[in-house]
Amino acid sequence: MFIVDEKDLQYRFGDSGPKYLMRGPRMNYAMVQFPPNTDFKAHYHNIMEENFYVIEGTIEVTVDGVTHTLTPGQFIHVEPKEVHYLRNTSNTVCKLVSTLAPFVEVDKVEVENP
Repeated sequence: MFIVDEKDLQYRFGDSGPKYLMRGPRMNYAMVQFPPNTDFKAHYHNIMEENFYVIEGTIEVTVDGVTHTLTPGQFIHVEPKEVHYLRNTSNTVCKLVSTLAPFVEVDKVEVENP
C-alpha cells in the first residue's frame, strides 16, 4: 500500500504531458495535461492497452485514423496496436486520467501524426 499526492509530482514536459502517480509493477496510472493547442505524438503499444478519462476541457483522440472529440466525463479505451494521437485544439487546458496495463517498461512505438 502507498499514497501519492499529485501536487508533489511534475508533468513530463513542465506544464504538459503525463504525471505518473504509479509506474508498474502491473499498470501505469497518470494524470495528463494538455495546454491549449498542444498534442502528444501518435503512437501505439504492442502489449499495453491504454485508457483515457476526461476530467476537464476537450480533447481530440484519433484512433486508427478516426477522430473522436471527448469532453468531461467521457472515457475511451485503446487496444494494443491501435495507433492513437491526442490533440487539444481548444483555448483551455485539458486534463485526463490515463491508465496503461499490463505494465511493460518499454512498449511505446511512435509513428507519424495523422
